[in-house]
Amino acid sequence: MCHLRNLTLAILALACCAVGTVQAADPFFDTTHFSGSANCGTCHNGIVDANGNDVSIETAWSATIMGNSARDPLWRAKFATEILRNPQHEAVLNDKCTRCHAPMANQQSVFDGIAPQYFGVGGFEDPNNIPLHDAAMDGVSCTLCHQIADVPELGTDAGESGHYVIEDLLGFDRPAYGQYTNPRINPMQMSSVFTPQHSAHASDSTLCGTCHNLKTPVLNAGGQLTADKFPEQMVYSEWENSAFADGGAEASSCQQCHMDRANGVRISNRPRNLPRRDNFARHGFYGGNTLILDILDKNRAELDVGNGDFIAAMDATRATLQSAANLVIQETVIEELVPGERDLVVRVRVDNNSGHKVPTSYPSRRAYIHLAAADQDGVLMFESGKLETDANGKPTGAIVGVDADTGAGFEPHYGGEITSADQVQVYEAIMQDISGNQTYTLLNAASYSKDNRLLPRGFPRDPQTDPVVGNWNDIAIVGEADLDADFLAGSDLVTYRIPLGANTTSVTVTADFNYQTMAYGYYLDLIQDEAQVPEVADFKRLYEASDVRVETIASTSAVVDAGGTLINLPPLPSFTVVCTDLACTFNGSGSTDDGTIVSYAWDFGDGGTGAGSIVNHTYAAAGTYTVTLTLTDDGGLTGTASQAVTVTAPAAIPGPGPGPRRGR
Repeated sequence: MCHLRNLTLAILALACCAVGTVQAADPFFDTTHFSGSANCGTCHNGIVDANGNDVSIETAWSATIMGNSARDPLWRAKFATEILRNPQHEAVLNDKCTRCHAPMANQQSVFDGIAPQYFGVGGFEDPNNIPLHDAAMDGVSCTLCHQIADVPELGTDAGESGHYVIEDLLGFDRPAYGQYTNPRINPMQMSSVFTPQHSAHASDSTLCGTCHNLKTPVLNAGGQLTADKFPEQMVYSEWENSAFADGGAEASSCQQCHMDRANGVRISNRPRNLPRRDNFARHGFYGGNTLILDILDKNRAELDVGNGDFIAAMDATRATLQSAANLVIQETVIEELVPGERDLVVRVRVDNNSGHKVPTSYPSRRAYIHLAAADQDGVLMFESGKLETDANGKPTGAIVGVDADTGAGFEPHYGGEITSADQVQVYEAIMQDISGNQTYTLLNAASYSKDNRLLPRGFPRDPQTDPVVGNWNDIAIVGEADLDADFLAGSDLVTYRIPLGANTTSVTVTADFNYQTMAYGYYLDLIQDEAQVPEVADFKRLYEASDVRVETIASTSAVVDAGGTLINLPPLPSFTVVCTDLACTFNGSGSTDDGTIVSYAWDFGDGGTGAGSIVNHTYAAAGTYTVTLTLTDDGGLTGTASQAVTVTAPAAIPGPGPGPRRGR
């Protein structure tokens, strides 16, 4: 439990600390092995690409989940409940949880021979614990990632679960590994006492795997630690078993997808005569977590998050989500299982475009299909996956009909037909303890009772015949999905059966593929501890004030006649792009049942829009943009296609400038 240094320190802490709030930290801190992000920002902010666009490193990072990993109120609440529920393993939890959420403080404690502790007086959250408090609150920061050593264990079990290696080096011997060859050494040494070094592993997915493959301890029925490990998240292993892995058909690293690119960048604002670099990896790290970004943005003072542009980060996060999957109405037919009683059968396919499962990472996350059908008069006939609302009309986060959202059980995977509102296709991982009981407590988790998260393309659907990289049990399909012939590597086909009325002449079907950072059942389990854990009460208050409950990844719609024919199939658009430097030509096309397309609408991903089947657009800056084409047909239905477009520009020829100058 929390260890008091002395009564005076305890009184001071209580006097200065509001319950549950994050205390202010100094981002200019220094420890023997690490340096604060603001020290790095002195040189690595105020930098632009060849076209003058700001690509400042610390500025972008400051509005990320990684930059705020120790301030994240959901993480703090969950971490505190884990200690409450298994207090005998507080030391294990402190080490495991801070290893990736407060890594500099954790590693500095290791160097100093101190057991890591986050909560309470003398812990990392204590502002009097200088400089470990500052190091903890700086999250997954610059001198953590850029000091991880290129050791043989990277990309293996031994190098994952937070087992990265920071070498015990001091002064100029401390490295700052980066993507570029021939770095200018003296300016960084003089300003920060780090020595920049090129190392290819800085751009390799194995670096991300150090924390994004994470196994946690397993307890036996008596609550004691065993030798077994639970695969809490295996994002790196999912990627290794996808078409996006190194050498795969669609090879792309974590950094290539989650760090936009820019060209012609002087990566430091001093000295002014540095060469410009291409393929610069911007530090936005966009994923899928708009909920916490929204909470951080709306509670800046309380959470001490600084001036990062969380609104821009949320926009970019939504674009990343929308590129992750497609949704298509693949087939509609009319059937009569009982003579005289007609059913509309709708088959919807959801495609995973990412290099890992969807959703991936921490098992609070879920995705689901919301499908509704209305007759020719607009009267709702069927709905599966409706979001529940409270008395004021605000979504609660619960999904109508989902078992877990009532606090009992979980929704099965539907490999057959969905026939009622209380059946919803939910893609999720459900944890169970050593006795097979459903649990939301991570330290109690021993295995999964369900894992039907969408598989990436190239994933080994049958481990008996398909090659598997690593341990299949770490990434396995679990539950009914494993028996579903329509649950494939890269897609799932879901079938709905909708009874038709005698007077139904046409049906409009709409479908959304939605995502939630936090499943409602997970939330219900968490807030049961609000009376005992201030961090939980804090998170509940912040969550209720947030407007983010769900993000729509993809949508589709269609109109079906009484014979089951798609009389108004939504457009199925596609496009090609050719770029010369920053100037691009987009050529769009699409098809419907009758070939009638009324309009083409383009979103170029930089705020620019256009219309027409062939359009030209010039970007102001090199980078990777999510471009979306929306087609509208003569029935008013729309279809969209999105893809990431990488735009490059020739690097500007650096002109003469002043020579190197000493930093502080």
